[in-house]
Amino acid sequence: MLNVTIISVGTIKEKYLTDALKEYIKRLGAYARVTEVQCRDEHLPENPSQNEIRAALEKEGKKILESIPKRAYVCALCIEGKQCSSEQFAARLDALATDGYSEIAFIIGGSDGLSDEVKARADWKLSFSQMTFPHQLMRVILCEQLYRAMNILGGGKYHK
Repeated sequence: MLNVTIISVGTIKEKYLTDALKEYIKRLGAYARVTEVQCRDEHLPENPSQNEIRAALEKEGKKILESIPKRAYVCALCIEGKQCSSEQFAARLDALATDGYSEIAFIIGGSDGLSDEVKARADWKLSFSQMTFPHQLMRVILCEQLYRAMNILGGGKYHK
């Protein structure tokens, strides 16, 4: 069974998002063990400077790096990443399993993204779209796509 760790910055405050996240994590339970790790986001002033943003990203990055399981294959969700279809995402997960990876960590940064150190640690940089999504919603989208990928690999009918 695949072990998935979702490391994210900040907490989800909206009930509809937490409900959706719980539903997809429950569905994923047939295919994987999912662990969520939430790192506290660094608070910034109203109009932060680039140096203040960089310092906050570095602090968040240290927490993220400490949370990565030792043997995990690391996927950072970031704008610089490559996009793929749901089928390609499923195939990549399948290839990782074939290569012996049973632990995958997905990293979702806060509203200012991820530190350079976290991006450098990533084995795979993935972008879900050229569009920008709230980082809280991204957790739900990631879990839905993980569920879809597992369903594709299992020959299920969820993906049409």
